Amino acid sequence: MDPQKPPSPPPPPAPPEGCLVVAVRLPVRIVVLVLVVPVRMVWDALVVTGRLLRDTVLRPLGRALLWTGRALFVWPFVGLWRYVLVPLGKALGWLGRVLVVVPALWLHRYVLTPVGHAVAWLARGIGAGLAWVYARVLCPAGHALTWLLKGVGAVLAALGTGVSTAVAWLARYLVVVPARWLYTWILAPVGRAVAWCARGLGRLLALLATGVGLALYWTARVLLVLPALALWRWVLAPVGRFLAVVAREVAEALGHAWRVAGRISRAVGRVLGTLFRWIFVEPVRWVYRTVLTPVGHAVRHAVLRPVAAGVRAVGRATREALTSARDTVRQARAEFRRMLFGAPPRPAAGDRREPVARDTRTLGRSTTALTKD
Repeated sequence: MDPQKPPSPPPPPAPPEGCLVVAVRLPVRIVVLVLVVPVRMVWDALVVTGRLLRDTVLRPLGRALLWTGRALFVWPFVGLWRYVLVPLGKALGWLGRVLVVVPALWLHRYVLTPVGHAVAWLARGIGAGLAWVYARVLCPAGHALTWLLKGVGAVLAALGTGVSTAVAWLARYLVVVPARWLYTWILAPVGRAVAWCARGLGRLLALLATGVGLALYWTARVLLVLPALALWRWVLAPVGRFLAVVAREVAEALGHAWRVAGRISRAVGRVLGTLFRWIFVEPVRWVYRTVLTPVGHAVRHAVLRPVAAGVRAVGRATREALTSARDTVRQARAEFRRMLFGAPPRPAAGDRREPVARDTRTLGRSTTALTKD
């Protein structure tokens, strides 16, 4: 057993291409590349612009619109549902239970149920009376009427048997026998003759139709089918193959030109980005790093920090002044209240120490220092 995997079979060779394919491919690819490169560069520029607009304009705008929609539509409806509709629904449910459900239950339990029991007892009594009438009166009368009808039916059946026998004999010799003779000696021979004539006429018509059909078939074949077949085989099929080759090559040329145009567009974009960085970004970075940053540090140390310290000192002094003014107003208000209503009474000081001797709290007694007499 060989431990190594057998080599994979080589791919099947591509079918050979004709001179027509080779002659069409190169000019088509050149023309398509010249036409596709500007389109691909415009497309890449539009893609970059669209991504920039999406990240810097559309996404913040969408978030702002989403927050505005929530603030204008969602949150008011949530507040309406939570603080108006839900309490109103609970209040209506409580009112419905108190005003409808509880009286209905009381009416069903103490009025309708006893009335229903009384009606059921009365119905059972009426049903028992009707059952006694059916068993003692209607059933015997029905049996007697049935026996009488059976007797009348037997008499009528005996009379009907004799009458039916006579009617059947008359129908047999007046209708059936003459009809059978008429069918056997007149209608059957006439029908056979008519059928033989119809079969002969049908065979004649079939022969005529076959001849006409063959004539029309060969006429249509010679005048329509053979010219159409020759046109398809010697004109349309070669033209279609040529157009298929041209269409396939154009499609492959478009794909190849789109990929090549993408690489060209990427290279042009990198060149433009490098130029933009050298012309604009690097000078701005150098100015920011060597000019604006030292100036900003100097302004921060010389101006902003002293101004901030002064502002903090002013704020601290203002807070202290406001605190002292608030304490003064509070003391003046307390003095004015004491002058009008007098000093408030002081609570009496109670002895909150533990009791001594035998009155102390223990684990074995139920009385404590707070509950004892």
